[in-house]
Amino acid sequence: MDFKLKYQYTYFIYPYLIEENEYKPHIYTLLKNPKCKLKLFDRKKDVGIDKYFLPEIKDKMFWSLDTSKKGIKDYDDMDKKMQATLLSKKPCNMFEYELSGDIPGKIGERNGIFFDITKVEIICFNTGVCFLLFKTALTEGQQFSDLLNFNYKFRDINSKAEHSKEYEAIKIQTKKFDNMQKFSEFIQEIAGPNIEAKQINLDTDRLITYSYVCLNQNEWNEKTDIKFVEKEFEKYRQIRPAEEQLPDIILKEKNVYKEKYLYYGFTSNSAVLFTCDNNIKNYTTVPFEHENEHLYHYIFSLYKKIYLKKLMYKLQQNKKFKKIKNEFLDFAKKDWIYEITGDETGEILDKYYSEQQDMKETFNKLKQQYDLLYKDYEIEKTKRGNTWLVLVIAIMVILNIINLFVVFSK
Repeated sequence: MDFKLKYQYTYFIYPYLIEENEYKPHIYTLLKNPKCKLKLFDRKKDVGIDKYFLPEIKDKMFWSLDTSKKGIKDYDDMDKKMQATLLSKKPCNMFEYELSGDIPGKIGERNGIFFDITKVEIICFNTGVCFLLFKTALTEGQQFSDLLNFNYKFRDINSKAEHSKEYEAIKIQTKKFDNMQKFSEFIQEIAGPNIEAKQINLDTDRLITYSYVCLNQNEWNEKTDIKFVEKEFEKYRQIRPAEEQLPDIILKEKNVYKEKYLYYGFTSNSAVLFTCDNNIKNYTTVPFEHENEHLYHYIFSLYKKIYLKKLMYKLQQNKKFKKIKNEFLDFAKKDWIYEITGDETGEILDKYYSEQQDMKETFNKLKQQYDLLYKDYEIEKTKRGNTWLVLVIAIMVILNIINLFVVFSK
């Protein structure tokens, strides 16, 4: 038994890091690329985003919501270097990248899984943490097993590791990406060597998977064996191939949030949504929310995790602690403590995103390391202060002796 798909898409996310002194040049490089356009938001057009996110996050990720028409015109009138200078001071910038051609890709030489790459976005935070997002969609007439196999294979498309023959047949048939190598070259063209990601032990070989699927009500209804549904969902959540057999399972609350005909699934490297159109919202408003408000929420969660790892690495290097101290305190006072959303579903997702990313554990480790270094820093600062104090006193004593000597000499 296999499910027919009604609608689906999958975003594959590649995180990359830019050195702080290279951030403005990176923005300038993106602006110079004629296929790369700054993504601007508008309160009338992006009502969902405006309602979903609380003010602090809107100011950080969607600053253009409050930009006037005159402000946009003034920006458009600037040269690219001035634009890059302006944008480099913004907390976050998003770009849309226009791919050439509309030829669908496929996996397999014959009877393959045909798909399109329908959207490419670049999201950059001014801390140097950036993301490349690729939206893919299978063409019509595909089965759920095709989606399982596609997600399983495509997420490793950038990997340099040796794979079995099932990977060798992956073809991306667009004018821009006619094979796996071209895809990897495009990633490197945008992201560069991504050396800093390796320094903080960030896996960049395996793409992060963010997916949505909706089944027809004929496939999932009151008569459907729920155990079979949940086994297939678990393959989807864990990004496993269709042929893999899973033992009898009981869904774990920490990995899954479910309502009737709607299952959210989470791992440290994926977030998926499995639905059926028995509830009409699952096919109308839910997929739009999932790739807008919820996707940007997920990106911000990933950002926090990666930035924490970056700060951890900086503290381990123990260089220019005063600067690192300010970065950590700024993050703790803003990104860490501010709530993301007041939306009911959003609050649920935030809980799962944080737990699957081990956010609290990572923050606590960083805080412990920070506290130790801060104590050493204060002790060293006190020592330096005492040294200067002793030196000043010594100088004053010497001057007094000299004055006394001059007085008695007279």
